[in-house]
Amino acid sequence: MWSIIKRELKSYMKSPLLWLGIAIGVLMIFQNVSPYLDIHYLKEGETIVNDFPEMIHQGDVYEGYVPTEKGLRRKIWEERIREVLISEFEMDNAGVQSLMTEIKDMDIMTACAHLETYGFYNAYYEYKITAYHKGSREDINSYIAEKLESRTFSYYFARKFADFAGLFMGFFATVLLSVLFMQDTRRNTYELLHTKPVSAGKYLSGKVGGGFAVCLLVLAVLNLVFFTLCLVAAGKQGFEVRLTDFLLATCFYILPNMLMIVSVYSLISLLFKNPLPAVPFLFLYMVYSNMGSYRNADGIYGYYGRPLAIMVRFPGDFFDTAPPPMALLNQSFLVLAAICILFFSMQLWKRRRVY
Repeated sequence: MWSIIKRELKSYMKSPLLWLGIAIGVLMIFQNVSPYLDIHYLKEGETIVNDFPEMIHQGDVYEGYVPTEKGLRRKIWEERIREVLISEFEMDNAGVQSLMTEIKDMDIMTACAHLETYGFYNAYYEYKITAYHKGSREDINSYIAEKLESRTFSYYFARKFADFAGLFMGFFATVLLSVLFMQDTRRNTYELLHTKPVSAGKYLSGKVGGGFAVCLLVLAVLNLVFFTLCLVAAGKQGFEVRLTDFLLATCFYILPNMLMIVSVYSLISLLFKNPLPAVPFLFLYMVYSNMGSYRNADGIYGYYGRPLAIMVRFPGDFFDTAPPPMALLNQSFLVLAAICILFFSMQLWKRRRVY
């Protein structure tokens, strides 16, 4: 088994495709996470200037936005509702006051549903765009300090890194591992392998281990590069950075996905005696994993993860990123499913063995 793993790893390390892919991955990930490296406490007289609206449905601290406090958000929303009812619905002050009294004690979703009975269908949109507002220097510094009080800067950055690195690795592994079983599934080689005294367990464990080791190599390089960038950028601001944050994010949110991808390659390669049918399947699998087409309990569209997804996304703003519900449980099921696929592949190999 170990000889097979070493052989596959050496073979891939000699391939220009591996190093070209790593270079492309570094550039792609950096393009997405580089704004977070600019997060810092604002100095006296320093402001963040942009042409964006005063309030927005999603903004980030590096753009100068901070979350709107819940009570203030409700107040701003009610004021906006009053303005729209008067200007667009041409209601008089008495009618507006009566309607606002009706929704005063309702939660937002109930209030929006009630306003729809009057033909006001954009009430929730008006609430949505009050989620973030441009903060003053004191607001921004206070927000950053609050978020870094109990967590390190690298804890948040590592999640963003895992988001985009996981996305890149899904596609890169699909392309890179397509040749893992290519040589072994050629007719003469395939038949010859089945006459050799190598067990199905050793052979498949070696091949899967070799493919997984290649993914580990790529992720090790990516972790080292972006840990260094984070350490240099955040260290200048006095933010705490830990390598363990990167390693844990990689282990929890990326490695199970890589194991699933290489296991799927093993099964389809043996099933069809060709690894190429796995490529379109895995691309569709990633599209499925990256879809956020259903709504949560509040009826809000977003990314909430899917069963057995091979991608974990963190689409929120920097300091409020959170994995999809039950993400770690899903990753555990992925490992279990990959082991089951590998076991099934071994049985398939044994059935075609020539003694």
